[in-house]
Amino acid sequence: MHDAPIFLPLREQHARLRSGTLSAAQLAEAAAANFARRGEHDHAYVTWNGEAAVKAAAATDAVLAGGGDSGAMMGIPISIKDIYAVAGLPTYAGSSQRLPERWERPGPMISALMRQLPSVMGKTHTVEFAFGGLGTNAHWGAPRNPWDLRDHRAPGGSSAGAGVSLVSGTAALALGTDTAGSVRVPASMTGVAGLKTTAGRWSTQQIVPLSTTLDTPSLLARSVDDLAFAFAALDGDLAGKRTGIPATPDLADLTFGVPEAFFWDDCSPGIAEAVQAAIRQLEAAGARIVKLDLPRTDETFALFQQGGLAAVELAAFLHTELPEMIATLDPNVAARVKAADDMPAWEYVRRRGVIESLCASAAASLAGVDALLSPTVAITPPTLASLKQEGAYPKANMHALRNTVVGNFMGLCALTLPVGKDAAGMPVGLQVMAAPWQDARLLALGQAIENQLGNGLEILGVPPWER
Repeated sequence: MHDAPIFLPLREQHARLRSGTLSAAQLAEAAAANFARRGEHDHAYVTWNGEAAVKAAAATDAVLAGGGDSGAMMGIPISIKDIYAVAGLPTYAGSSQRLPERWERPGPMISALMRQLPSVMGKTHTVEFAFGGLGTNAHWGAPRNPWDLRDHRAPGGSSAGAGVSLVSGTAALALGTDTAGSVRVPASMTGVAGLKTTAGRWSTQQIVPLSTTLDTPSLLARSVDDLAFAFAALDGDLAGKRTGIPATPDLADLTFGVPEAFFWDDCSPGIAEAVQAAIRQLEAAGARIVKLDLPRTDETFALFQQGGLAAVELAAFLHTELPEMIATLDPNVAARVKAADDMPAWEYVRRRGVIESLCASAAASLAGVDALLSPTVAITPPTLASLKQEGAYPKANMHALRNTVVGNFMGLCALTLPVGKDAAGMPVGLQVMAAPWQDARLLALGQAIENQLGNGLEILGVPPWER
């Protein structure tokens, strides 16, 4: 099935759509067929839009046939995390109730995308109000990680359905958001690539907020090259200038910093080994690998464990915008929101100051390298059954987000790409973090790494249910 057109690289889909050897309707129909076959089992979508997408794709094909071209994403099947406002589709943000109609009016991110006429296959499940790293949801249930047929393992969160939609072939690009790792964690756990943009680069208007300080609209795709293609298609409109992706550098011209501690502690069996093997491959190909420990990582994680900024900023949003929803929150979310009630104003201001200081020190620390390499997620995706034990969810959630939250609190841009499997046979991600505003350069670095190591489909093979 992985030779189906929806699994083609985005560049090839783009070229074939314009040459007439592939149609938008064929792509949307392929996504719909995969949903019919796998949708109920995978549970990636809260709102499936397949029938409407197939009809819209036929209209897109008519535009193409007439010589029209609305942009690089034209005719590409996409999924959208259900915290983005999308015209004509309900927004739940993972909660038990549909949000007010104002949350169906698109903001800059969706408007820029929709002008290019992609095929919107549906809205994917999210942790309630994006507040969690494992992908669970007490109201809607969790999508199923497609790499384990026996157990229902967590798909990663909070963009819980995004990676699943890509692996199952119901979308070729997925929109998510990343506040502490909410794109990189599900990308790593489901074996796809994910990009966390620099906070402030792309507008968060009409995206239901978790943290107004740290939220970043971000992308998931089946390869870094697909991420680069989609980023180049959107960034000019969203960032206000067309920077483009630089030429892919030669690995021999690159220096990567690798920390010795923190990111590597307490990894599940096989994770550190897979990432270390990937780093050795890069070094053998000419990349310079140097030891580089980011200062203040322990301080960063301690701040995260105290609730960071997300708990109090989400509490502020709920109390002012959606107070009626507080009583029905998922218990895992409610506990973290309630903890913010006792925070004095001075402590919030202090935490803002700490994060500003962390951003400044991190940017200075990375000045001597092209990027920092680490495992993306330190734990294998846990089974949902294991998370029901007393105290298991908070511990696993913190552990899953430990390596990714550093990028958010330190203002970095970051991506993840799959580099192998752990001892449980689940995907392992390599995290690549770079200085703020270096998003385009980071993607070029990621392409160089991917060219050497291979993309996820090449490394991981097909999921068990396709064999």
